[in-house]
Amino acid sequence: MSLNNPDILQDYFEALSGLLEGSYNIPRRALGSLLLQEDEEILHLVKETENKNFPKILELIHSVKSHYQETLSYVLALERQEKINRIVGKVLTYTPSSKILFKERLSRLMIQPLTGIPFLLLVLYFGIYKFVGEFGAGTVVDFIEENIFGQKFNPWITEILTKLLPWPMLQQLLVGEYGVITLGVRYAVALILPIVTTFFLVFAIIEDAGYLPRLALLIDRLFKKIGLTGRAVIPMVLGLGCDTMATMVTRTLPTKRERIIATVLLALAVPCSAQLGVILALLSGNALGMGIWLGVVCLVFLLVGFLSSKILPGAPPVFYMEIPPLRRPRLSNVLIKTYSRVEWYFTEIFPMFILASVFIWLGQMTGLFDRLVKILEIPMHWLGLPNQTAVAFLFGFFRRDYGAAGLYDMKKLGLLNGEQLVVACTTLTLFLPCVAQFLINLKERGWKMGVSISLFILFFSFFVGLLLHWLLILGKVPL
Repeated sequence: MSLNNPDILQDYFEALSGLLEGSYNIPRRALGSLLLQEDEEILHLVKETENKNFPKILELIHSVKSHYQETLSYVLALERQEKINRIVGKVLTYTPSSKILFKERLSRLMIQPLTGIPFLLLVLYFGIYKFVGEFGAGTVVDFIEENIFGQKFNPWITEILTKLLPWPMLQQLLVGEYGVITLGVRYAVALILPIVTTFFLVFAIIEDAGYLPRLALLIDRLFKKIGLTGRAVIPMVLGLGCDTMATMVTRTLPTKRERIIATVLLALAVPCSAQLGVILALLSGNALGMGIWLGVVCLVFLLVGFLSSKILPGAPPVFYMEIPPLRRPRLSNVLIKTYSRVEWYFTEIFPMFILASVFIWLGQMTGLFDRLVKILEIPMHWLGLPNQTAVAFLFGFFRRDYGAAGLYDMKKLGLLNGEQLVVACTTLTLFLPCVAQFLINLKERGWKMGVSISLFILFFSFFVGLLLHWLLILGKVPL
């Protein structure tokens, strides 16, 4: 429906009513609207219920779509907005104000490129780098890991379980080098928990303040260059918290093309908060190294997105979003959101750390782990990295933050110089998504697309790492 020809929709709803013979729990018009927007669950439900008439229903939907250049979800949103404006116009009278409020001035500044980009950089610097990176991944992590786990908990639990358990194999499972308690619990509680907590706190503040929709408007023009719209800022920002959760949120994007591009970019170039925090801690004090890492990751994000938008078929995306008013974040809202997301982390992600430790232990016992490490040592050699880095990369497949934490341990032991650290951090950031995200990719995009995305990322990450390694050597960059 174009708003200048509303009879098309009315004819559609009348024709659809004659084809829907089954019983549904929602009004026919709402059902017809969801069918027009090609909602996957509703299409599946109607297909199962209306076996005989389903081909005619699909033909009717495609017939309506052929009348419009825009997506039908966009057309329906405009129609609803027009009806709302007509109703509101009959009961409300607006008195124009000659004075623009401070909140409105600030809102306008946030969405203008000249002022919005510096504002975004301030949010990233103070919110992500200083608070999450330096305070969460630095001060808090150092205190918990060194004082609590390193000096007290790990030696205490190792001594107790070594005395209680006479079987070396079981000791290795629980308190060995890759033990469930000494490695899995330490990584989850000492390294990752402070980072995700501080990130979720920052995210809750900017979400409750109403900044996210304005950020979406600010980057809409840039995102359209890579086949997305400002709407994709939600999964991308969520990806900085957890890419697995963000991949599920790509369902909100209107087209399959956008969902595929967003999934590729999340798996390739959007580090989760835990990995991001550890990498920020690794590169802290090395401004040039951090600038190179950030520049390469951002360049890969834009380049792969741009090429994906050219390769994947489909019409250019259309963006529309309601902008809520700016407001002061309420402490209760921020704390509740942060608590619920940290609780989700523990219930959904913490068991994966334990499971990853068990897989590593099994891999060691069967020799499979050592074989995979030997295979990964080949590209590590090409990248100019120590052989021990292969273990960190293998960890990275079980959990992205596992790999970054492995690099963290190597740095403390003095096994990585400045150039190697930048190459390792960059390649690991672009490396395979973790097991949880890999499984979600298979579920959301199908096994063929999910496997294809992972294979592309595997080879592309090593290619970028190799290119960066040679550029740093040839340029004799002082790191």
